[in-house]
Amino acid sequence: MSSGSICLLPQIQALAGPASFSARFKAGMARLGVEVHHDPQRSDTRAILIIAGTRHILPILQARRRGVRVVQRLNGINWIHRYRKTGWRHYLRAEAGNLLLAFTRRFLADFVVYQSHFAHRWWEQTFGKTPVKNTVIWNGVDLAEFSPHGEESPPIDRVRVQVVEGHLKGGFEIGLEIAAGFGAALQQKVNLPVEVVITGEVNQTHASRLVQTYPNLRIRLTGVVPPAQIPGLNRQAHLFLSTDLHAACPNSVIEALACGTPVAAFATGALPELVVGDSGRVVEYGNNPWRAELPRFEPLADAVLEILREPMRFRSIARRIAEEYFDLDQMCTAYRQVLL
Repeated sequence: MSSGSICLLPQIQALAGPASFSARFKAGMARLGVEVHHDPQRSDTRAILIIAGTRHILPILQARRRGVRVVQRLNGINWIHRYRKTGWRHYLRAEAGNLLLAFTRRFLADFVVYQSHFAHRWWEQTFGKTPVKNTVIWNGVDLAEFSPHGEESPPIDRVRVQVVEGHLKGGFEIGLEIAAGFGAALQQKVNLPVEVVITGEVNQTHASRLVQTYPNLRIRLTGVVPPAQIPGLNRQAHLFLSTDLHAACPNSVIEALACGTPVAAFATGALPELVVGDSGRVVEYGNNPWRAELPRFEPLADAVLEILREPMRFRSIARRIAEEYFDLDQMCTAYRQVLL
């Protein structure tokens, strides 16, 4: 191709955010006429996009000597292992991962893309500024795939709250606690039963304990589902609850907005810059999220009552925010400008 190709490193096939970004990036760049591959030694490679960090350091250095541009895409910094028991292996992997990310940012990247203004501030406060240029590019989704249009709709006999996270285990069990605590607080304020649907890989022992702790709350665990089922789950919910602390730019929140599902969240990470206006409600955490303390649930439960009173207005605005800021083609166009 005349514009050259892009090498995406590393090749990711695991669950959660980076894998979703990789698949969407390849699809979006293909629509723009740009080939994406995983071979840094290909002669037509114009740029390498590193998703977070990679151990392919020697091929990247060789590519740089050939004049290939190296761009790093950064989300957040591993931190939960410092405050929740995750095991020493996880602790060491998390700290090693931070060092690899920081090394790539400092010594390999010609340009850095942060997923949010929050991520930008976090990295500069923790590891200092870098001499290379940088920008913020929010994640995007296919607005035709994630859409309000479908057969699904929220139930009329209960309030359904949807949670979608890649992992709610390995230290991230706090997300289960936030989901159950919020659901219980909301149930005290509405005249209908509240059902919390949790989609993702969960710590089953922890989840079973929560079900016993909140016997009057309907908690439904779907486990991991195919990505094609996520839009339908979102459309069936009155609210989407974000439980990820200090998320850099959570795909699940953007997916919910694109489906017209208002988002309820606490003001940690990038949530205040993503959930704006009446696309949902974001309230202060109330305790210290940096020490993995539980939030105060009452203020968020109070805040979402307005969403339940005017659901169509909030659903319409949620979709409009996604169309304005989180379109996949818009995201890929921004990446092409910094890569090629």
